[in-house]
Amino acid sequence: MNKKIKTEAVDHLFDAILCLENREECYSFFEDLCTVNELLSLSQRFEVASMLKAGNTYMEIAEKTGASTATISRVNRSLNYGNDGYEMIFSRLKK
Repeated sequence: MNKKIKTEAVDHLFDAILCLENREECYSFFEDLCTVNELLSLSQRFEVASMLKAGNTYMEIAEKTGASTATISRVNRSLNYGNDGYEMIFSRLKK
C-alpha cells in the first residue's frame, strides 16, 4: 500500500464508499464527488484493465475505449506490478 495515500481523509472517503448499497447510490455519490471527466477517466481505466486481462492488444483497447497508449501502459503496469486490487475485483465480479 502506498503510504502517501494512507491518510485519515482517504480512510474517511473509503468508509463512505463502503456505505453505498447499490448502483443508484453509487451514481448519486460519485456524481456529487467527481467531475464528469474524472468519473469517465476512472471508468475508462477499469475498462482498459478488463480488456488487458482478456488479452486484448493495446491497439484494440485504444480503438474501443479512446484511452491513450500511455494510459493503457500505466494500467498494465498496475495489473502486473501493483497491489492486486484489479485482480481482487475481477475475481469477485466473476462470482
